[in-house]
Amino acid sequence: MVALKPYLEMTEGLLSLSMLNNEKKCDMNGGSELKSQQIQFADQKREFNKRPTKIGRRSLSRSISQSSTDSYSSAASYTDSSDDETSPRDKQQKNSKGSSDFCVKNIKQAEFGRREIEIAEQEMPALMALRKRAQGEKPLAGAKIVGCTHITAQTAVLIETLGALGAQCRWAACNIYSTLNEVAAALAESGVPVFSWKGESEDDFWWCIDRCVNVEGWQPNMILDDGGDLTHWIYKKYPNMFKKIKGIVEESVTGVHRLYQLSKAGKLCVPAMNVNDSVTKQKFDNLYCCRESILDGLKRTTDMMFGGKQVVVCGYGEVGKGCCAALKAMGSIVYVTEIDPICALQACMDGFRLVKLNEVIRQVDIVITCTGNKNVVTREHLDRMKNGCIVCNMGHSNTEIDVASLRTPELTWERVRSQVDHVIWPDGKRIVLLAEGRLLNLSCSTVPTFVLSITATTQALALIELYNAPEGRYKQDVYLLPKKMDEYVASLHLPTFDAHLTELSDEQAKYLGLNKNGPFKPNYYRY
Repeated sequence: MVALKPYLEMTEGLLSLSMLNNEKKCDMNGGSELKSQQIQFADQKREFNKRPTKIGRRSLSRSISQSSTDSYSSAASYTDSSDDETSPRDKQQKNSKGSSDFCVKNIKQAEFGRREIEIAEQEMPALMALRKRAQGEKPLAGAKIVGCTHITAQTAVLIETLGALGAQCRWAACNIYSTLNEVAAALAESGVPVFSWKGESEDDFWWCIDRCVNVEGWQPNMILDDGGDLTHWIYKKYPNMFKKIKGIVEESVTGVHRLYQLSKAGKLCVPAMNVNDSVTKQKFDNLYCCRESILDGLKRTTDMMFGGKQVVVCGYGEVGKGCCAALKAMGSIVYVTEIDPICALQACMDGFRLVKLNEVIRQVDIVITCTGNKNVVTREHLDRMKNGCIVCNMGHSNTEIDVASLRTPELTWERVRSQVDHVIWPDGKRIVLLAEGRLLNLSCSTVPTFVLSITATTQALALIELYNAPEGRYKQDVYLLPKKMDEYVASLHLPTFDAHLTELSDEQAKYLGLNKNGPFKPNYYRY
């Protein structure tokens, strides 16, 4: 008891002080608290007004596709206030080897980016195994790969793996907000021509892609795309390049949709591999990855608590399923909108209430789009949302939320923090818009490296398959990754879990009509 006495006296003192402060607040009718809030708000407003409003350069082209160009952001929208505000395009930078064939935010960040890449390598066992198994034979020797994906530490591991397998690579970003500047610097320092930085303008975005493609003495013969923007740029600006291109590997719903459109119209002039719908991409990247990263993105930007919140998730594909599962586990009340009766029935069987967006838009606390479509959340929906509603997108493109309709004189935009804007109506109502309607998890947080290892390995194997395929194996069409390769990607990741596969006996294999080494499921099997 003696030992506790000083502590008890101290807490009593604190309680007394707290009560005294409360009495002061009551006597002043909250005046001092209100004054504090006013000062803080004024400081925030000044910080917001200091944000640079650069005018973008004249566009290289009118928008070729909406997925990456329907943006009204300035080039510096999401850069740290301490960053150099000079556009990377206006800087003269060289790496330690004297090369200037790159454009990144700051080449001096390379050492920091290298450490991030080394950390990512620890969680990407399949790519590291692929380097060891295949670098001796160099299956991509002679391949000249032009890539347009998110430039993160995980992508860097993929790019350097492709280099170890014999390929030459040039790279740009598929999203103007998802680039990690230090990683881009590390790639540039290692000799990879990379053109990307966080917070590009629309014109910067297309300029970077053009710098990757249009270079004297270098002709790409493979394309690795995420969203289809690179493929469309080459189609529009340099169609003759396709005479030497052996194939396209595409990893997103949006990009695959465009490839099928080209194929249907008879305009697809090279084979294309639909990686998005391979099992190892769709089930793991789209489902398991989004199940973790949706919470990470929302927490980092809003610091919100999920328990008891009412959430509507638009779309119950693999991305929507992952988001709903995570939010439900955290205690949120989750509604789902869906156009497909099969996905809708799945949502119902999983315990979610299927609604039309109009039915719940006034009451929900969070709206998340996961459809890959356009105008899923319209200005009418935005007008009817309650004060403080959080609006974000988990689909690849930025067309799902009609952000353009919010750029009107009667609405006020306030930057709260990086990637977070308040859009304020004349009556004072405000919504919280994340990443200006772009991909939440890659714009506002990170995604699990292990899952990206699965996707990146699938991409690497797809490139190897298309590049080395004998003439005539693949026509000018869109193909799924062979089932055997899907199984191989999964098998490369099992040792991480100390997992041991059961092997079929000869009798069992004969009974099932299978090869003992796979593939174990027909192409029509739904995992």
